[in-house]
Amino acid sequence: MLQEMAPFSYNHTNTQDMWYVLIGIPGLEDSHPWISIPICSMYVLAVIGNSFLIFLIVTERSLHEPMYFFLSMLASADVLLSTATAPKMLAIFWFQSMDISFGSCVSQMFFIHFIFATESAILLAMAFDRYVAICHPLRYTTILTSSATGKIGIAAVVRSFFICLPFIFLVYRLRYCGRNIIPHSYCEHMGIARLACDCIKVNIIYGLTVALLSTGLDIVFIIMSYTMILCTVFQIPSWAARFKALNTCASHICVILMFYAPAFFSFFAHRFGGKTIPHHIHILVANLYVVVPPMLNPIIYGVKTKQFQDRVMSLFSPISTCC
Repeated sequence: MLQEMAPFSYNHTNTQDMWYVLIGIPGLEDSHPWISIPICSMYVLAVIGNSFLIFLIVTERSLHEPMYFFLSMLASADVLLSTATAPKMLAIFWFQSMDISFGSCVSQMFFIHFIFATESAILLAMAFDRYVAICHPLRYTTILTSSATGKIGIAAVVRSFFICLPFIFLVYRLRYCGRNIIPHSYCEHMGIARLACDCIKVNIIYGLTVALLSTGLDIVFIIMSYTMILCTVFQIPSWAARFKALNTCASHICVILMFYAPAFFSFFAHRFGGKTIPHHIHILVANLYVVVPPMLNPIIYGVKTKQFQDRVMSLFSPISTCC
């Protein structure tokens, strides 16, 4: 018996020679061409919408404020997140191009987790911006100077980088025994780790720690910010002034809900859903998560922000005049 098991114990694969197979959405393979249509459309709209948003913020001097600086960072992260996932996803759906090398898979995994952590930090920075603007309006320009805003943006990126960098070493340290089927449309940390023949307890613990101490703390601080905002707003005697103050937060609240709600669904369904929620629902939600919020974010801010509306009108009014 020991002699039969011995070859398997040492028959691990060199990571440089490993190729994985991303099978897309398990159980919905026949529907891949139809699913690709909305995903492709949303990806194109996300790239165009966020690129246009960045263009408006860069070219319009009235938008050179801390809130719009953070918004441009969020738009950049949205473009990167959707671009890191959607092209390979569409290649699977259209051309059955399911193969991906171990190195490419790990790179995609890192960028997905890194961009997600960065977006979470940016949303926290935007919540802090709203807190200062509403609770300390007279000190807004002295607290959120250009230097302070830039340092907050750099801190968000650096923190996310160093939080997610260990994921690379955690998957490279594992031994792999030939299993190469990933039931997903893109690579993520636990999807790779589960293919190893080593114990992955360290991977699980670190993944949960990152989720709780980075994203979890971001959510706690965002809730604290909006709790203090609400306390300040409801001390304002005028209902019109209350509504105006809350309206400045409406776009940010919508973006927060779109960003965290699907993430929490996937997190809890993956760990506690068991057989209650079909696996293809998990993967479908994960696929939509990387294109739906990036597509809707510029629309939400475009509808709710007067400066964007005025700038868009000024850009397109010469065209309509010529016609």
